[in-house]
Amino acid sequence: MLYGAHLPIIGFDDRPWTVARLRAYVRRAAGLGFRYLATNDHLVSPRPFLDSLTAMAAVIADSGDMALVPSIALPVLRGPVPLAKALAALDVLSGGRVIVGLGPGSSAADYAAVGIPFEERWARFDESVRALRALLRRGEPPFVGRFYDTRGVELAPRPLQAPGPPVWIGAWSSRVSLRKTASVADGWLASAYNTTPQRFAESWQALRDLLAVADRSAEEFANGISTAYCYITDNRAAAARALAALAAALNRPEAELEDRLLIGSREVCAEKLRAYQDAGAQRIFVWPVADEERQLDLLMEQAAS
Repeated sequence: MLYGAHLPIIGFDDRPWTVARLRAYVRRAAGLGFRYLATNDHLVSPRPFLDSLTAMAAVIADSGDMALVPSIALPVLRGPVPLAKALAALDVLSGGRVIVGLGPGSSAADYAAVGIPFEERWARFDESVRALRALLRRGEPPFVGRFYDTRGVELAPRPLQAPGPPVWIGAWSSRVSLRKTASVADGWLASAYNTTPQRFAESWQALRDLLAVADRSAEEFANGISTAYCYITDNRAAAARALAALAAALNRPEAELEDRLLIGSREVCAEKLRAYQDAGAQRIFVWPVADEERQLDLLMEQAAS
């Protein structure tokens, strides 16, 4: 199983954000052998939340050869044309290392902030993925739909990757979302706080079956687990504080998150990592909620053990 690191762009404590802090974190991740650098995307949030693409751009020079993965970006909220423009720039400036992670988003507050009806999210998302592919991939015909029309839109410079960056879709596990993923994506990302190893294994098998029906190779289809918040500690009180902060930020019950996230002793976290690997996960993107550089060290120690 390969490992990625989420940029620490949520304010779980009162530490100030600086470019130096983000760059030091990314250099540590690259030096430890993390293969992916991920960012999540929200407009409004219960906790302070840096803009994901701006933060990613600020650390390109420190990211070594890590793939850059918006995990996930929200094309309905950002608009497929502005998002395609930003992703193309990231791909050019990184030397062709972008993987486009997309999802509809689950926050009604985000949709209200931009004046888009929340109930339209899936219909708009379906079209926005196709519009993005038309904008980012060479040789793709223009997309014309109810909400988006890319005719006559030529974005330059284009991404360096040919024919274009791979597109991975963030989907929880519903049959509908998995079917959409099998039809238009190059990979699938599950959300760690919305799944379990057993549920992941079941969804991965369902997705493989759908790929077979679509005459697509499951062996060439990527998967991963995103937003795996982590805090490895033998101090039960510290683990409880980290869990409480996450539960408040995510608006989820602590008992539900405790079983799903990498919070607790080294032994507990190692067991969870093994369970996801046994379930067929190819990669996992971790997100330290405190003491982030030290947490990267601890995570890779568990991965190597």
